[in-house]
Amino acid sequence: MPHPLRKEVAVPHAHTPADAVQLLTPDGERKHHPDYRLDLTDDQLLGLYESMVRARRIDAEGVLLQRQGELALWPSLLGQEAAQIGSARALDDEDHVFPSYRDHGVALARNVDPLDLFALFRGTTNGGWDPREHNFHLYTLVIGAQTLHATGYAMGVAKDGAETAVIVYFGDGATSQGDVSEAFNFAAVNDAPVVFFCQNNQWAISEPTEKQSRVPIHRRAAGFGFPGILVDGNDVLACLAVTREALRRARSGQGPTLIEAFTYRMGAHTTSDDPSRYRDAEEVRAWERKDPIARLRAHLLADGRADEEYFARIDRESEEAARSVRAAVRSMAAPPAEAMFGHVYADGHALVAEEAAQFAAYTAALATAEGA
Repeated sequence: MPHPLRKEVAVPHAHTPADAVQLLTPDGERKHHPDYRLDLTDDQLLGLYESMVRARRIDAEGVLLQRQGELALWPSLLGQEAAQIGSARALDDEDHVFPSYRDHGVALARNVDPLDLFALFRGTTNGGWDPREHNFHLYTLVIGAQTLHATGYAMGVAKDGAETAVIVYFGDGATSQGDVSEAFNFAAVNDAPVVFFCQNNQWAISEPTEKQSRVPIHRRAAGFGFPGILVDGNDVLACLAVTREALRRARSGQGPTLIEAFTYRMGAHTTSDDPSRYRDAEEVRAWERKDPIARLRAHLLADGRADEEYFARIDRESEEAARSVRAAVRSMAAPPAEAMFGHVYADGHALVAEEAAQFAAYTAALATAEGA
């Protein structure tokens, strides 16, 4: 008998739609698109590859550390490297990013210290990093809420007259939240300079995309009065080109754009999830053949832009970076318990101060009792 939670269709999500913007085939063959031209130097192409490999290796370290009890949780980005790195490389330094909780590749591309990401999931900090340092805001675990934050910020940027764009990342499951529809509407009627970047990885935990929407996600934008674009989310070049154009529109006062990056979550939703309960193994194998890193690697080899020695060096460097992160994470000191009272309000609060005093008295009493 089939598993009661597994879909009857063996490979329901294995095909990237034919109308998705694509500049690099799964075999690594370069394609040209009339609306999205992209000319990159060797260094830029190699930089995309290196960033994807590094993101995957750091992400794998997160899974391993959680399995060993060093992290409370880890949401893996495995399979979504092209969508994240491609879109992030389209950003200017002045642009602002509002991520979800899986966008480690975007964080690394914005030069966020990976240890700040791990500190958050280790529980040694409630934030992780200063959003102002790299214009990369804090992870949002409330599904879809960051779309409203991004839209409001973009509206403020527009009122200030700054030629700056905002991008917000979310998944296919988040599009079922009312917050996302509200953000679409506010962005549209206010011509907010925001790019909505949906990583459609096919599964909102155990719910497939067809349980979320009757129409392709990017087509929802038309109902709110702004463009929606479908892109091959495993094609780093297409993600770069499409996002670059959407950001250009935003900065030039042409309002929001919705990008649906059609990709696939290769791993579990988080380390607390077992995807084998709801999706078929053949579906995963079909997407493994579209691996975004292997795709760019094949292109670099065929074009003579890199060789096996180069790939081996990048693998070694990524492994060394992961080992360094591992050692640093395992040596992270837990903050003192009383620190929990220090970041509740910006200017302090009488009730919080009272609770902090009570906690201090309680811990002092415990210490006295233990010493007696």
